[in-house]
Amino acid sequence: MSEGSNKAQGRQGRPGATTAIRTHLDLRRSPFLTIAVMNTEVLRAQEEWEAVDSIQPETGSRASSDQPGQLISFIEALQHFQTVDLSSFKKRIQPTIRRTGLAALRHCLFGPPKLHQGLREERDLVLTIAQCGLDSQDPMHGRVLQTIYKKLTGSKFDCALHGDHWEDLGFQGTNPATDLRGAGFLALLHLLYLVMDSKTLLMAQEIFRLSRHHIQQFPFCLMSVNITRITIQALREGCLSRECNRQQKVVPVVNSFYAATFLRLAHVWRTQHKTISDSGFVLRDLEVLAKKSPRRLLKTLEIYLAGVSKGQASLLGARKCAGPQAPPSKDLTFTGVCDLPPHSSEGTWLI
Repeated sequence: MSEGSNKAQGRQGRPGATTAIRTHLDLRRSPFLTIAVMNTEVLRAQEEWEAVDSIQPETGSRASSDQPGQLISFIEALQHFQTVDLSSFKKRIQPTIRRTGLAALRHCLFGPPKLHQGLREERDLVLTIAQCGLDSQDPMHGRVLQTIYKKLTGSKFDCALHGDHWEDLGFQGTNPATDLRGAGFLALLHLLYLVMDSKTLLMAQEIFRLSRHHIQQFPFCLMSVNITRITIQALREGCLSRECNRQQKVVPVVNSFYAATFLRLAHVWRTQHKTISDSGFVLRDLEVLAKKSPRRLLKTLEIYLAGVSKGQASLLGARKCAGPQAPPSKDLTFTGVCDLPPHSSEGTWLI
């Protein structure tokens, strides 16, 4: 058998390498074969078995990026949006809530401070990203999805950008793009931020385990999208302006607020024994608290992350989420932010 055909067999389950090893064993028993032949077969077997680690599973069409297997950081993904032309998406945003009459007067007298002029461009970038959809043809978009999948599951291999495995992560269907309504690509950036920071990764993994609880399960990624929607509304309504002005930054504040809100949701969900039937009520109460007391949520996150650095923090009040883990059910009836009726006449659910 030629070396070329032997390698071809190796790509289909490594029979060539197995044959070589068996030949090596036979050579040890046979005094009539030369040492040179033995060495050739052994080297060939060694080369083919070493090649096993470099083989990647089939990922299907449109499955991976130009750099398969390479994770992407939040900063790298954000810089991508800072350099591409987003003018068509920027035209769609409404940076602030439009108020008239008494609502405008009340907000002026008792509402949060206005965002500093120098921070408005950064705010608009965040809102513009929320208008961008997922483009499976864009290598960067693919890398973001692959990174989220790998960090949550522990997989080392790329996966298809469409498939049932996204339902296992808590999307409603086989295509994550269909679940980004009202949050756009910002929802994926928030998930990327959550899994790529060593401290918040622990939090993400805990929430993910809770989402797969046999009784308290919920669609993890879909819930995250809803937390992003709440974050967008808090930003537009000026609820984060005070903290943004204090830090002279917008993106880090928005990221921390998203993480803090998700942390609060997981704590309530676990300690109050919520189930999927409670999702709408939990999200509504969470939205009210998040907009009313953003600093309180951010402080809770600070305490949690400080505990993580000391190896003491657990958002669930225990080192591990009690109870067996179950695959997500396809029959879950989830009520998200976009499904809830607005509780004011100011149209706060429009981006």
